[in-house]
Amino acid sequence: MSNYRRAFVPGGCWFFTVNLLNRRQALLTDKIEILRGAVAATRQSHPFEIDAFVVLPDHLHAIWKLPKGDANFSARWRLIKTRFAKALPANERLSAVRAARNERGIWQRRFWEHLIRDEADYARHVEYCYYNPVKHGHVSKVCDWPYSSFHRDVRAGLFPEDWGGDNKVVGEFGERV
Repeated sequence: MSNYRRAFVPGGCWFFTVNLLNRRQALLTDKIEILRGAVAATRQSHPFEIDAFVVLPDHLHAIWKLPKGDANFSARWRLIKTRFAKALPANERLSAVRAARNERGIWQRRFWEHLIRDEADYARHVEYCYYNPVKHGHVSKVCDWPYSSFHRDVRAGLFPEDWGGDNKVVGEFGERV
């Protein structure tokens, strides 16, 4: 068994990448209301702040801040994934291992997280979230992607609506190219 090392900083801020098992599906955008419900229900039972969130067809990126004294982001992702999966019909193909463990075949088992270190790191990861739909060729302008907290941040005056038109966001943020 792998030895995963995670930074558990109570009240910390993290960037996450969470993937579907089948990266050829568009399940997350096709079932966006179910995903929104799973996130909202989880925030009710296990509060956290969403600083940035972008949902693509087969994966998502998020930046969360947890409450003071709380570092359990893993429980929150488990709840979101479970709530989302339970709301869908169980018709996906399962590997023998997943079937033996009575698991669904919707999500990759783990997720990638990065503890935000400072303001520059934070800004770079927020920008990466918002530019990701352009990077993957879903839209040509950030403002055209509907499944993003970018629109909330535009309304709050944090970003101009035309942000990211010609920008290139560089760096590795939990995705393989």
